[in-house]
Amino acid sequence: MDTVRREAAAVGRAARAAWRGPGRERDLVVQSMKAAGAGLLAWCVAQVWMGDPMALMAPWVAVVLVQATVYSSVRQATQLFTAMCAGTLVASGAQAVTDDTTGALALCLPLLMLVANWHRFGQQGVYAATTAVFTLASGAVSASAVGHRVGQAALGAVIGVAVNALVLPPIHLRDVRENLAALARETGDVLHAVAADLRDCSWDAQTAAGWSSAAARLQHRLDALRSARGWSQESLRLTYGPLRALHRAPAAVPPEQEDQRWSRVTGHMTALIRALAVAADENRSPAPPEGPVLEMYARLLELIGDACHAEAGRLLGEESDTSAEGPAEAALEELHLRLQDGLREHAGQEAARAAVLGTLLLQAENLWAETVSQTGDE
Repeated sequence: MDTVRREAAAVGRAARAAWRGPGRERDLVVQSMKAAGAGLLAWCVAQVWMGDPMALMAPWVAVVLVQATVYSSVRQATQLFTAMCAGTLVASGAQAVTDDTTGALALCLPLLMLVANWHRFGQQGVYAATTAVFTLASGAVSASAVGHRVGQAALGAVIGVAVNALVLPPIHLRDVRENLAALARETGDVLHAVAADLRDCSWDAQTAAGWSSAAARLQHRLDALRSARGWSQESLRLTYGPLRALHRAPAAVPPEQEDQRWSRVTGHMTALIRALAVAADENRSPAPPEGPVLEMYARLLELIGDACHAEAGRLLGEESDTSAEGPAEAALEELHLRLQDGLREHAGQEAARAAVLGTLLLQAENLWAETVSQTGDE
């Protein structure tokens, strides 16, 4: 029952999000309705207008080919049509050789399943075998029946691709911006969490494990950003320009240099958290810094996290308080100078603590350069 309630709640949230405005949920609804419409249109053309009593292939193919991008629809249409032709022809040939349905299945299925694994077919290769089963089970293996079935598949492919390309073509530009904003926001969250732990002097293995999990989540978010970038680039291929204006996705996306910059930020975050985890390990020689210098370092991370949150808001079009940027950067500069003074003091007292503080300060400077300085340049 708990699982059912959670799923029902998730469906409710998705429905509300689709109703409120543009987003992934509404895109999913649009694509689903387009697939249903393509299948219905193919059925009407094949069964009602052409009078085909077995108008199965056309709507089936049309529904399958309303894909996430126009380019993928065209590519998969080619793969699917080729696979179905191969399945139909091989099944008909096997029936002619064996003159027995079971024998024909035994002869053609092993071959077609091997062919299905050919990379040129992508994920559509299995349709060669399923089409062969359908062909033999229906008993229609004559030359006219084979041509009829192939023609129905071609009709469905044309309708499916045309509907996807001409009716609100799917353009995945929004996902890049949303994933970039989410990566910036989550980076800020991690920096704030680390700063809070440092203030509480939570330097133990459990805390370090939590930091490591946070770094792994950032890496997953970066992978999602890269995937979204690939989808956005593919969605613009073979998409007729004027039709893009009908789609309420953003007109532009942040440049790819932003992906590279946040990839570097994620790498610096991983290095920072690794250094903190080493310092928290009681079995390792490096010792974490203590006292006022630790408080200053926590404040430095917190200010960098604020800059990440501000950039996330800007990416989503939220209004930001630009008047606070100057004082915040001045505070960062002051903290940086004071931490360098603290590093010199530590170097004269204890080499191990100075080494740890120097490593942590280096990673903070890297983060600062990629977030605060970049934002200021803009």
